[in-house]
Amino acid sequence: MFIQRRNQNLIQAAGTTLALIYHQTVYNLRTDHRNAIVGLLLTILQTIVFMGAFLLLYLVIGIRQSPIRGDFMMYIMSGIFMFMTHVKTVGAVSSSHSVSGGLVKHEPLNAAVLIAASALAVLYRQTISCLAILWLYHVLLNPVSIADPVGCLAMFMQAWFSGACVGLVFLGIRPWAPKASQILTTVYQRINMFASGKMFVANVLPGFMLPWFLWNPLFHIIDQTRGYMFINYDPRNTDPLYAVWFSLAALMAGLLINFSTRKYESISWGAAQ
Repeated sequence: MFIQRRNQNLIQAAGTTLALIYHQTVYNLRTDHRNAIVGLLLTILQTIVFMGAFLLLYLVIGIRQSPIRGDFMMYIMSGIFMFMTHVKTVGAVSSSHSVSGGLVKHEPLNAAVLIAASALAVLYRQTISCLAILWLYHVLLNPVSIADPVGCLAMFMQAWFSGACVGLVFLGIRPWAPKASQILTTVYQRINMFASGKMFVANVLPGFMLPWFLWNPLFHIIDQTRGYMFINYDPRNTDPLYAVWFSLAALMAGLLINFSTRKYESISWGAAQ
């Protein structure tokens, strides 16, 4: 028990890393609630409450039907599912670890494992939540009809991946300015309440307003999702590749910031917090 196991080859190292990511992901899933099923139910309930709030807002405004020919609830889901996945991944990755945290002191763990586990925990929760809500809606209310399920799944994964990349940038800033990083993460999440475009259709947006939203990868993802979901909608103002290039640029920037920070980061930085 006092002999430290060492990997003999690349395959053993990959297996050890994957096992660490798996166990850390399970640990993160258990953090919110001791019962994993209750934790998933809380995530599903949060999404349902969010959908109910937007539905009530639309009814108060006077919007009672989808601006796209199709199911109104599917129109709402297409925006909220992507929005929730993106912003939750940003928050989870940006707070995934700290040099002064207890888990980092255990040698098998490293920053990459903790970041990957935080992102995968959100992906697991949101995937189960979306599937459960779609199944309940299909069984209890209306049959679910999606024109291109594979395209919708690709956009869902893109929303998750882009959120992880943006969160990585905020994670690199956190050791230098913890409070500022938390504020920036919160501001980014709140801005996306409107800037994500989940409340309107990009094709009907006036030309002078488009630059306010085109910077946001989530705006492109949600609009393209509706193009894959509804057979009668063809996105003209968004590009699916923009979110990919934005995510890769954020990933490179986040890795550079984190690698540079790790050279200077010290446990004493958090002594006054």
